[in-house]
Amino acid sequence: MVPSPSPQTPPVVLCLSGHDPSGGAGIQADIESLHAIGCHPCTVITALTVQDTRDVRRVLPQQAACLLEQAAAVVEDLPVAAVKIGLLGSAELASAVARLLASLAPVPVVLDPVLAAGGGGELASAELLERLRCELLPLATVLTPNAPEARRLAGLDGPLDRCAEVLLAAGCGHVLITGTHEAEGAEVVNRLYHRNGSRRWTWPRLPHSYHGSGCTLAAALAGFLALGHGVEAAAIEAQAYTWQALAAGRRLGRGQHLPARGWRPPGEAN
Repeated sequence: MVPSPSPQTPPVVLCLSGHDPSGGAGIQADIESLHAIGCHPCTVITALTVQDTRDVRRVLPQQAACLLEQAAAVVEDLPVAAVKIGLLGSAELASAVARLLASLAPVPVVLDPVLAAGGGGELASAELLERLRCELLPLATVLTPNAPEARRLAGLDGPLDRCAEVLLAAGCGHVLITGTHEAEGAEVVNRLYHRNGSRRWTWPRLPHSYHGSGCTLAAALAGFLALGHGVEAAAIEAQAYTWQALAAGRRLGRGQHLPARGWRPPGEAN
């Protein structure tokens, strides 16, 4: 029997993401973000990658059977309170994750559709894209695409509002679309869509590009859901955490800046 968490026990978040050797994105972003907000991350690596802070050179997906075996060991032992999904790496893994999620319902699921690397490298085949649409979107509590990912998933090259309508119709509960890739300006607009409407937030645009920003946001969102926040409240907290992590980030390599995910609100213990 899986133990129930006590008030003193950090909630468990199951993370299904790729491994980034540069430490900017993927599983390491999940671990750092979740620890920073008071959650316990359990991690199953979907794929190894060859990448740096500039781009992804190669993706080496895990075997679907191994992923399911590893995840089963975790969920049989620990009280998973939320799931965060990042890079999948293959269509077979997408289907395996869908089977896993069906067994975990109604645990909230945050799906970050990692379709391309920050440097532009392609990370999703047409077959994987189709399985994301058909098998995983209906199981997602919150989908967290950036603007290009939202358009690609929706199969549209138009307004984000229309893309969100298509993605909600595909079955996901909420769509949080980040606007960093939209027209340059002093502010970035993020929008949370659901079946009864939408809400928008504006954030000061930061001067750099960042490796792992989407992973950080999705992991933080899953963490705040695991902590018991509603979707809108979790989205607010996750955006604030991510913005601060990016603002404190540094350029350690030759490419994008890396978020400083150890950041905590003033007055909180380190």
